[in-house]
Amino acid sequence: MSSFRLALAATMFALAGGARSHADDWPQWGGPQRDLVWREAGVAASFAAGELPRVWSAPVGPGYSGPAVADGRVFLTDRIAEEDVERVLCFDAHDGRQLWKRQYPAPYSISYPLGPRATPTVDGDLVYVLGAVGHLLCLRAGSGDVVWQKHLPADYGTKLPIWGMAAAPLVDGDQLIVLVGGAGGALVVSFDKHTGQERWRALDDPAVGYAPPVIYEFAGRRQLIIWHASALSALDPATGRVLWEFAWPIREALTIAMPRKVGNRLFVTAFYEGPRMIDLGTDGMSPKSVWNVPVGSDTSNRSIHSIMPTPIVTEELVFGISSYGQLRCLETATGEMVWETRQPTGEGRWWNAFLVPHGELSGRRVYLANEQGELIVAQMSRDGYRELSRAKLIEPTQPIQRRMTVWSHPALAMRSVFARNDRELIRVSLEE
Repeated sequence: MSSFRLALAATMFALAGGARSHADDWPQWGGPQRDLVWREAGVAASFAAGELPRVWSAPVGPGYSGPAVADGRVFLTDRIAEEDVERVLCFDAHDGRQLWKRQYPAPYSISYPLGPRATPTVDGDLVYVLGAVGHLLCLRAGSGDVVWQKHLPADYGTKLPIWGMAAAPLVDGDQLIVLVGGAGGALVVSFDKHTGQERWRALDDPAVGYAPPVIYEFAGRRQLIIWHASALSALDPATGRVLWEFAWPIREALTIAMPRKVGNRLFVTAFYEGPRMIDLGTDGMSPKSVWNVPVGSDTSNRSIHSIMPTPIVTEELVFGISSYGQLRCLETATGEMVWETRQPTGEGRWWNAFLVPHGELSGRRVYLANEQGELIVAQMSRDGYRELSRAKLIEPTQPIQRRMTVWSHPALAMRSVFARNDRELIRVSLEE
């Protein structure tokens, strides 16, 4: 009987471990594939109205950065203003216990000085953090011990952008690719991810911008796409060699939403300059503008002038939040608007909501985390917007434009939503 009980216990433990291992992580900006798609199975398609029940809540300080979830841990950055420090915090993903904390001096001289902007990037037993005023750290994921670190203004002559450093670092093989904004051709720098030694640098631009670097494949060639203040540039990820550039000056360097690939085209959108579709040709190396909505008022242009959220782009349609609160649908081929609604958002300047489809967007659901702290499940198609569920996720605590907001992208992992405001980090289960 004793042997039977031991065998049964071992079997149950293995089954439980197997169930946990099938849960997806969200180890970086945009999730496992850096594309802002939630692919986990067993996730609820609807939920009751009211406040979503929490698995746990943990106290944190202010910040705009989203959480990263990997290997049973949650990583988040915040700022304690009265001490002039930024912090990296690590929590147990199952019960919310704080596992470790790493802090460093970080006096702020930027606009919107609430806290860090960039989501941590987790790669195996290492986690990479970029602070709002240029602190770049490589830490041990299990302990928070420093492996290597840089201060970009001191080490590279980085001129901080007015709204602080925001582009989440990208791991590619053995390198960490960072939008540094440094002098001497160091807009982008590749570091050895283990040692911090520089491998290559590329591009000159006096304004760094904010869009995260991303790697796409065009015509069989991997291309590192960098959207900065003066151009959209493609680099060879291995060497930093410039493959092509599309000149496009962006006012105030408001390159924020991540460029999106659809076929052999790239879609980008900025507040002042509007959306643009660029065709790279059959060789993937010959950029040409397909369409662009002219500069002007967002409300009159009837298009997607994103201030922060990255739109969803499919072969047929583009779905995105314009900066005055409109959720809009455009024709991918022409940029013509199909429909708009304010139902999931609201009406006001810099209005924000994050859109994450569950799997491919062929009539499937989309999870929207709006700045009012609500989580919405909806379907979006050519026929319009259809809301399936809406509930309170977290309290908005950031005062923006005379309203309280949440401007931090959630992580969707472990069949749960991990979200933060200026006071707490929470986990809400959406397991079916």
